[in-house]
Amino acid sequence: MPKYNNQITIVDGIKFDSKAESEYCLVLKEKLAAGEIQDMRLQPVYVLQEKCHRNGKNLKAITYKADFEVLHLNGSLEVIDIKGEETEAFKIKAKMFMYKYPNLKLTLLKKVQKYGGWITTDEWKAKKREEKKAI
Repeated sequence: MPKYNNQITIVDGIKFDSKAESEYCLVLKEKLAAGEIQDMRLQPVYVLQEKCHRNGKNLKAITYKADFEVLHLNGSLEVIDIKGEETEAFKIKAKMFMYKYPNLKLTLLKKVQKYGGWITTDEWKAKKREEKKAI
């Protein structure tokens, strides 16, 4: 069962957790074909905390599976996650990710037609605050 009423979508035989993710994959494929980015990876996994053994128990590693990893023309890596809602668990993992991987840019995107399509979640939050102030 998909979370938050997302619609599981399959594009080119690849299963995406939401329609928005599949649509952004197509955006990245276009950028790759146009030579605007060097490469992209789907659903890369990052270890946030290694597995360990504690008090007689084996504890699993804590991982974060992003939606995309983009290698830009300048050689920099950007990790992109398509978000509808930011859960508390995600917020913690995002902080752990930024701490463990300080050289990787983490971008959270949201598709909002009202604002012209793809915007960062920070931009979306700012626009929502502006709208509330205007009321």
